[in-house]
Amino acid sequence: MTSKVTYNGELRTTCEHVRSGNTFITDAPVDNNGLGQAFSPTDTVATGLGSCMVTMMGIKAKGLGIKLDGSTVEIKKHMAAGPRRISKIEAKLILPSDVSEKDRKILEHTAMTCPVHYSLHPDIEKVITFHWEL
Repeated sequence: MTSKVTYNGELRTTCEHVRSGNTFITDAPVDNNGLGQAFSPTDTVATGLGSCMVTMMGIKAKGLGIKLDGSTVEIKKHMAAGPRRISKIEAKLILPSDVSEKDRKILEHTAMTCPVHYSLHPDIEKVITFHWEL
C-alpha cells in the first residue's frame, strides 16, 4: 500500500504516506462547497507535476555535478466545468543561472519526461516555462 486517505468529515481528508507516516490534509476548495483551508485534491495533482519535474531534474543534475538547491516551481491550476476537471496547469520553473546551455537542455528534457507529466490526461493543457535566473 502506498497511502491511506481518511475522510474526516466537513469535506476534509487526511492523507498518510504509509511507509514514512508523513501526513497532509486536503480540503474542498471554496468554489466547490469547501473551506479552502488546505490543498484541494486537484491542487495536489497539479502540485505533483511541479514536484515530479524538479525531482527528476535533481536526479539528473546530481549525475551532471550540478546543484539545483533553491530552485522553485510556481504552479497555477485552471479548472473547467462539465465535467468539473483540471483543464490546464501552468508550471514556471525558476532555476540557477550558472548552468550551461547544454545542461539546461538536458535538464529541461528530463523535466518534460517526468512520470506525472506522462500520467496526466492529454486533454490537460500543460504550459511549462523554464527561467534560468536564480
